[in-house]
Amino acid sequence: MVFDAGTGSGGGSPAVGNPLRVILTAAFARQVAVGRWFTVFASLLILTASGATYIFGIYSRALKEALGYDQRTLNTVSFFKDLGANLGVLSGLINEVTPPWVVLAIGAAMNLSGYLMVYLAVAGRTGAPPVWLVCLYVFVGANSQSFANTGALVTCVKNFPESRGVVLGILKGFVGLSGAVYTQLYLAFYGDDAKSLILLIAWLPAAVSVVFVHTIRIMPYPRRRGGQETSSDPFFCFLYISIGLACYLLVMIVVQRQFAFSRTAYACAAAALLIILFLPLCVVIKQEFKIHRERQELDAAELPPTIAVLDHVQMSNTTTKKEKETETEAEQRRPSSPAPAEACSSCMGRWVKTMFRPPARGEDYTILQALVSVDMLVLFVATICGVGGTLTAIDNMGQIGQSLGYPAKSINTFVSLISIWNYAGRVTAGFASEVFLERYRLPRPLMLTGVLLLAGAGHLLIALGVPRSLYAASVIIGFCFGAQWPLVFAIISEVFGLKYYSTLYNFGGMASPVGSYILNVRVAGRLYDAEADRQPGRGLAAGAGRDKVCLGVDCFKHSFLIITAATVFGALVSLVLVWRTWSFYKGDIYARFRDGSAAGEGAGGRLPVEQPQRRRRRPEEEESTAV
Repeated sequence: MVFDAGTGSGGGSPAVGNPLRVILTAAFARQVAVGRWFTVFASLLILTASGATYIFGIYSRALKEALGYDQRTLNTVSFFKDLGANLGVLSGLINEVTPPWVVLAIGAAMNLSGYLMVYLAVAGRTGAPPVWLVCLYVFVGANSQSFANTGALVTCVKNFPESRGVVLGILKGFVGLSGAVYTQLYLAFYGDDAKSLILLIAWLPAAVSVVFVHTIRIMPYPRRRGGQETSSDPFFCFLYISIGLACYLLVMIVVQRQFAFSRTAYACAAAALLIILFLPLCVVIKQEFKIHRERQELDAAELPPTIAVLDHVQMSNTTTKKEKETETEAEQRRPSSPAPAEACSSCMGRWVKTMFRPPARGEDYTILQALVSVDMLVLFVATICGVGGTLTAIDNMGQIGQSLGYPAKSINTFVSLISIWNYAGRVTAGFASEVFLERYRLPRPLMLTGVLLLAGAGHLLIALGVPRSLYAASVIIGFCFGAQWPLVFAIISEVFGLKYYSTLYNFGGMASPVGSYILNVRVAGRLYDAEADRQPGRGLAAGAGRDKVCLGVDCFKHSFLIITAATVFGALVSLVLVWRTWSFYKGDIYARFRDGSAAGEGAGGRLPVEQPQRRRRRPEEEESTAV
């Protein structure tokens, strides 16, 4: 006889009514450390520290002067920075076969080695390296950002699939704020020294990733009874904290521009900044305490233990019958083993056949099916035009401000404004697109079209060189650059599924370096140097060797008129995707994640099932099983 006994409610767990007593226990601390929400908190910190590529405009001038580069050479270095930051296919493939901590560890090592070598070269600690070697250093350091994104962001999207727009908006929002965060930290640590900023971005992201390397992991997504959704309240708390962080940074930018700060004042400002950055931990603790309380209430509501009597023979017969049925079904499904040559040929044939026969939108595409699809091609072209143009403006903001006669302090203000509005664009696009999609079934590609048109207006302000308009242009450019990424990545996850999202996410990011090379290196850099050569006495700056300096509106006028046209073209291309996905977005695309009985897939292409909850026995069950 086998006795299956339940557990009563008389356990010795801490009382629900004493929150402080519960929170201070080691068991609760472990629950927080291994919980799903602590993974979000760790991802927020990792991604906040991983946005070093967005402050290239602050230290680009120091790089240019120390190594004697002209604008085209500097833009080439910038291109390899963008290429490294977005060429994440390798990190995606690694993430498909290894746990996220491996990806984060590799990224930390690459970040430290790459940027540290750049700092040593700029600081004169080593001999002046050739341009190709500097490009390699920058590429390796920037490529660590794709490893951080893949390890942290992709993991969170798989942990919260039904809130992916909100998750992308929040996490990408903190990445957008990283530029302003770095500005405050390096002023506190090193003072106004752009060379030391390179040292900061070498060790800080690596240290944060190492601290949380074992925290980031994919967790089974629980099925909800009755189609109940995961509460969005914690995400809104994260949103409010991020808004407070952005407001604080904006206030500090304005105050530091009006008043001279001492080193102590900068240190106090950085301390307050760190306190705000750790406030999401309070949200995590609150959410985990809520989960803890619900578990205790469930245990308290259970009936006294009952004993079920099962017969050994009956159990053995039932088990044997099921095993035989399973073996028979598996034998029927198992194909005959062909010869090796025939197997290889049939495998290739299946690849070719399935590559051009994708499933319905929203189902899990294979990598090849997604890469050759028309939807991915259209989205890729639109992203090249949109992200390439805004990234060109961000990378050249220092030279744009210099050519229009803005002082160095104003140029730092532009970079910080871009960072803050970059955050605003990411958060707004993530939350607003989710609201419009749920309430009005408005396709995300249509929102991407609107963002591209707005970016075209910002490029036009730079091209015309209207006095004092660079402040407005930096706001528009930062907002639109940030808003594009959550939309693009959410579209990829919704149209092509989550099974191979690690790789497809990074493939979508590759549009950024392609657009940067075309519009930044081939267009903006070349036209800037040509205009500098036409200005007498300015082709070579005094004591700067090959450092070309261009002054006036014409330095970037023609290049940004071209960028404006390219951005409008990208908006028109995105309308094709709107037309192709209109009927898809009119349906309930998240139904399979909310309905526990639906055949859907969760993290990593599988829909893990939550452990069954113990329930009360019905009277007829008790009569047939109780002793």
